Amino acid sequence: MGLLALLLLAGGVWTSWNTAQYAMLVKAPERGTMTVVACGEDRCTGPYVPTAGDGKRRAKVSLAESAATKGERVEVTVKPGTAHAVRTGPAGILHAWVPFAGSLLLAALVVAGGMRFRRTAWVMGLLGAVLLGAAFVAL
Repeated sequence: MGLLALLLLAGGVWTSWNTAQYAMLVKAPERGTMTVVACGEDRCTGPYVPTAGDGKRRAKVSLAESAATKGERVEVTVKPGTAHAVRTGPAGILHAWVPFAGSLLLAALVVAGGMRFRRTAWVMGLLGAVLLGAAFVAL
């Protein structure tokens, strides 16, 4: 059960880090603002204007739909070699770590039920719930 809980947590960190590294790191090559013009099922698109780094204006970049709403202007960084933007700042960082929050909640169930470490499970579950709640409030 301990290995399963560890696997869940590692998967959450791995998934979150794919996005969080761009939201958190100051040395991202392209930072700027994006105005959300249109939203589809899972991505929003809009023009990108650089404010720092060696980026260039782009007519269209895409952002995760859950990270912004239509008409909103958000600070983003563009993943190198793609047209995918990642929201930066506190809201972007919290949004990037949502998969880890989910893995904390799932691992808490495994720790409580399979390992009988109830206090540890409560702490893990509460940390996951707080992280999810903070991301919801920030966005």
